[in-house]
Amino acid sequence: MEGIKDRGKIVTAAGTGINLALGVLYTWSIFKGEIKRSIESGGEGAFNWSLSSLNDPYALCCLVFASMMIVAGKCQDLLGPRKTAIMGGLLVGLGFILISTTTSYVIWIAGFGFLVGSGIAFGYSSATPPALKWYPPTKTGKIAGIVVSGFGLAAVYIAPLAQYLLKTIGLQQSMLFFGIAFFIIVTLLAILLINPPDGYVPRGFVDRRKKEGDAPGIRSQIEDNETGPLAMIRTAEFWELWLLYFIGAGAGLMVIGSVAGMAKESLGANAFWAVAILAIGNAAGRIAAGALSDKVGRRSTLAAIFSFQALLMFIAVMAIGTGGPVVLVLLATFIGFNYGANLALFPSFAKDMWGMKNFGVNYGILFTAWGVGGFVMSRASQTLLSTTGTFNSSFMTSGILLLAGAGLTFLVRDKKDEARRKAARQIAKQIPV
Repeated sequence: MEGIKDRGKIVTAAGTGINLALGVLYTWSIFKGEIKRSIESGGEGAFNWSLSSLNDPYALCCLVFASMMIVAGKCQDLLGPRKTAIMGGLLVGLGFILISTTTSYVIWIAGFGFLVGSGIAFGYSSATPPALKWYPPTKTGKIAGIVVSGFGLAAVYIAPLAQYLLKTIGLQQSMLFFGIAFFIIVTLLAILLINPPDGYVPRGFVDRRKKEGDAPGIRSQIEDNETGPLAMIRTAEFWELWLLYFIGAGAGLMVIGSVAGMAKESLGANAFWAVAILAIGNAAGRIAAGALSDKVGRRSTLAAIFSFQALLMFIAVMAIGTGGPVVLVLLATFIGFNYGANLALFPSFAKDMWGMKNFGVNYGILFTAWGVGGFVMSRASQTLLSTTGTFNSSFMTSGILLLAGAGLTFLVRDKKDEARRKAARQIAKQIPV
């Protein structure tokens, strides 16, 4: 029995590790800087792109990642997490290997935008579901936060590694290195992903009923509803959450995709540290918000996160370019924290409201908001920057949208939220975390 309990920890660690590898998406700002230098320097073998298109592979990668989450989620539901994750590692590896061979804009769009985006979707969709199945609904936020924290934390090691590789072996060879390494790592970790055996009951339910003599109906009070994707998209709650995800993801991805460029004036050659520091905040936000939402509720946590993020956007208008490196680092940390919170809260919302049976495809559909938000806001940010030379308009727009989102959170209804939090408090008194 202990072996089965420990398996949940192994699956959670493996899922976190897969996301830790796939989080290379968040270092695009470093790759973009190298491409920009190549465009400006010119010469044989240089990139021949327009400056306004620098974010296009990243923006398309976000869009494809989100769109393919529906297919990948369905694959996870039908084939299981192991096969799905291996397919993800293969696609990411092929994408990086392809772009390592050329400077062509079209090939980078296909390789990084489509193949890497698709691979990240397959890997990401397979990491969280098996981990959640090993734990009761009262720990959904915490476990989801831990698993997805790997994706956010990736830039802590990938950013300095990418910077080192770019200086020593160049952009093309760096892409080849990442392609081979990520395929091997993701495939090995995928072997550890396994769903619980049939009839497995999460520990919290068993111990709680033994010690309190609970009525048989206790599980129905806090366990997830099982809703299919067609029924889900007919609900008002789905579209409310979709719009909230669009706002939260778009505002965060706008900053993450360009933070190295904003840091360059203040930090010079060490600008990549701003990316790494933002990643620490990103990962911490996922874990903290997920655990907090188990205790105080998803809606209250999301409203607080949106309000704080809006305040940071307005502060950024005044601070970027004038506040110095310390202010920039603090802004990057807290913006990353708030953005990361979205990636723990929305999968938790999906599991709470629509169940685990169709979680892969249901969350995949909801996750399209992340892709559309990232595509629209990052593309708009680059266009505004090319036109005005500053990020002020982007920050102001994001701040206003986030304030509207904070108000919208109070329209989201989850009938089992209070019962779930009450059960979590009772179980926490009996079972060590």
